[in-house]
Amino acid sequence: MDADAERDFAAFVASRSPALFRTAMALTGHWQQAEDLLQVALARSVRHWPKIRDGQPEAYVRTTMYRQYASWWRSRGRRQELVTGDVPEIPQADHSGAVDQTLAVAAALTGLAPKSRAVLVLRYLEDRPTDEIAEILRCSPATVRSQISRALARLRTLCPELDPIPEAQP
Repeated sequence: MDADAERDFAAFVASRSPALFRTAMALTGHWQQAEDLLQVALARSVRHWPKIRDGQPEAYVRTTMYRQYASWWRSRGRRQELVTGDVPEIPQADHSGAVDQTLAVAAALTGLAPKSRAVLVLRYLEDRPTDEIAEILRCSPATVRSQISRALARLRTLCPELDPIPEAQP
């Protein structure tokens, strides 16, 4: 890659990394995994930078992130957990309205399956249409719609304060 392309890629990374990291964080729910996901996507994108820099490089990087994340949830090797003898402390809620709701949503999102979380991130955080989500995740639009429906139902179960109409008390 020539010096001009390197400067161009460095400028792209500097300007778009925060937005790309937010997407990676929403997908993974874990700071270090989000950093890894973004790093892998950028490393794969730099190889193709001369071809993609004049088009839509951010879309290319995002698609690379979604596909990489999909391959991670398919592989069992990424699901390693560190076993310790001590039970970690359970964080207490802040009791300050919006912060509590944000924490509850974040916790509920981590309770979703990776594919469900990916579909919700693409649909509601990225505001992507169903057909585009299906193309990114390499599945049918009907599968995307059913995944969205199931993920939202599961999210409402995990985080009932999101439901605007509470169930009637008998």
